[in-house]
Amino acid sequence: MEHKGTQHLETERLILRRFTLEDAEAMYENWANDDEVTKFISWHTHQNIDVTRSVLGDWVSHYPDDDFYQWAIVPKEGDGRPVGSIGAVKVFDKISAVQIGYCIGRKWWHRGITSEALKALIVFFFDEVGVERIEAIHDTRNPNSGGVMEKCGMKHEGTLRRAFKGNSGIGDVKIYSILKSDL
Repeated sequence: MEHKGTQHLETERLILRRFTLEDAEAMYENWANDDEVTKFISWHTHQNIDVTRSVLGDWVSHYPDDDFYQWAIVPKEGDGRPVGSIGAVKVFDKISAVQIGYCIGRKWWHRGITSEALKALIVFFFDEVGVERIEAIHDTRNPNSGGVMEKCGMKHEGTLRRAFKGNSGIGDVKIYSILKSDL
């Protein structure tokens, strides 16, 4: 793999860019403070904007690292504020692989935005970074997340029983992947 860090990416409807500290209000309001959005993920709902500022401060401090990948999802049609995030939550250098995680505000669910962002990352990681495997997981109680993965050509590899602790407690997790050789 040849790490490139979080690069500016564009799709037909989206800009995928680095977060800035100025994104704190949008992140907090659009998704980070919503218990319904965070119901099936591993990080806790932000109780106040200071938590969001702290998270963004950490992300921004890591942008100089070539192996750090965290994007703001920003619709081209809109006010320029992010509506979600997507990134490599794990990087497996020894096997040239990444695990992708994403989150989007409830107002933007079921519009194909997350799928469009994930497709862009799949192209970026295969073509620019040189990964051989991209994987993602989801709590089985959140099948819509698996639908995003399937829409992007990822294949269900299996279900890991009681292998995930999220905000809804310990549960099963499905794992999906796509290999560069699948394309």
